[in-house]
Amino acid sequence: MTDDRLDEQIEHLEEITGQMPLLEHLDEIRKRLIVVSVTVLVATLFSFIFARQLVDLLAYPVGGIEVLQSIDVTENISVFMKVSLMGGMIMSMPVILYQLIAFVVPGLTREEKRSLFIALPAALLLFLSGIAFAYFIMLPRAIPFLLDFLGIHTAPRPKSYFSFVTRLVFWIGVSFELPLVMATLARLGVLSPQFLITNARYAMIIIAILAALITPTPDPLNMGLVMAPLIVLYGVGIVLAKIMYRPRPGYSNDK
Repeated sequence: MTDDRLDEQIEHLEEITGQMPLLEHLDEIRKRLIVVSVTVLVATLFSFIFARQLVDLLAYPVGGIEVLQSIDVTENISVFMKVSLMGGMIMSMPVILYQLIAFVVPGLTREEKRSLFIALPAALLLFLSGIAFAYFIMLPRAIPFLLDFLGIHTAPRPKSYFSFVTRLVFWIGVSFELPLVMATLARLGVLSPQFLITNARYAMIIIAILAALITPTPDPLNMGLVMAPLIVLYGVGIVLAKIMYRPRPGYSNDK
């Protein structure tokens, strides 16, 4: 996206939002929530078309949907509806992000607005990278470990399995946003690169705790699989922080 195009987008959002009193802000929130709700509803209805394919995709790491065992009459339709809703949320994400940006833009400086528009594609790319890492690397190793633990035959229920898979890929996707968060805080002058380097050992402890919480298995191999990319991403975040850092007046450089 060129600088001229960024300026046009920012000016457009400024024109449609502007400065508003409290009641108008509340009315704006209501209207934007309606737009988001209708968009999610339409997208969810549309996602019914390919919901079965999405179910098959999510069930692939466990060996296919035929491996799952349902014991509730309504469980299958419940899973189908939840997967359709997830597909609708994913398709609605551009509209959701736009409505959020249009609401918060008036409170930002012009430089912050430009940084926000530039960061959005990076945020999406990092999130999708985290999802791909979870699906192609984590799940194929975690699921066999869990199913074969103690040598007991396990036939997962669809509800518990899809809940487990979606939570895992979502939180790993979120954790991959680490370098963008670090770069943003550095850009705002909240954290300096020196602070991130000096406190790296504490960051490693936090990453280890985070990996232990995210990892679905207790073995160190899968925990290491989560820790390794997060450590690399922390290093990338330090590099980006050095590039993006803008000290704030009145703040010392060790923060």
